Amino acid sequence: MSTSSLILFNKPFGVQSQFRNDDHNKFAPLAEFFSDKSLRVAGRLDATSEGLLILTSDGRVNKAITHPPKANAGHKQGKTYLVQVEGIPTSEQLSKLQKGVTLKDGKTLPAEVRHVTEDELPMPLWQRDPPIRERKNVPDSWLILTIYEGKNRQVRRMTAHVGLPCLRLIRWSVAGFELGNLGVGEFVRIHLNQQRCQQLGVSV
Repeated sequence: MSTSSLILFNKPFGVQSQFRNDDHNKFAPLAEFFSDKSLRVAGRLDATSEGLLILTSDGRVNKAITHPPKANAGHKQGKTYLVQVEGIPTSEQLSKLQKGVTLKDGKTLPAEVRHVTEDELPMPLWQRDPPIRERKNVPDSWLILTIYEGKNRQVRRMTAHVGLPCLRLIRWSVAGFELGNLGVGEFVRIHLNQQRCQQLGVSV
């Protein structure tokens, strides 16, 4: 087979996960960063969220990331987020996130979550533009949260449901691919070897 590849992109805040700009949309399209019209997004990321966005022109790779084969028990690949929330999480709130919470469109699958300090995050943070809102009398915290499904705005809704409004959301990893040290707006092309294709469930 021809070599499969994908692009890891550190999507800035305020950029859409689509190439064409909708009418009256204040957010920038991906076309401002990529000219290759064969690229497709493998797993969208809200315009107001930041971090890892995967793009590929290989339909098999795209499908393996967004709709994994039965070899993976039909579960979507894990996605890990760095989540800045308002407030200090309690053990009860963390437990609810781990067990799954009931949203309007159903109960979420169990998630993995850890309360960490900013120093314990897997990467140094950049200054967001615009900066997050800060309230002098309300502390904020960081969570590392991994989910295995893709409901609309799921992470934001999950944390809000347990009383921890989301202030900033950065996607760190998808299906084992990590953001690494990519700067904001930077990208790198990854060529997939046979072993990695098989791990994703892409036939070789």
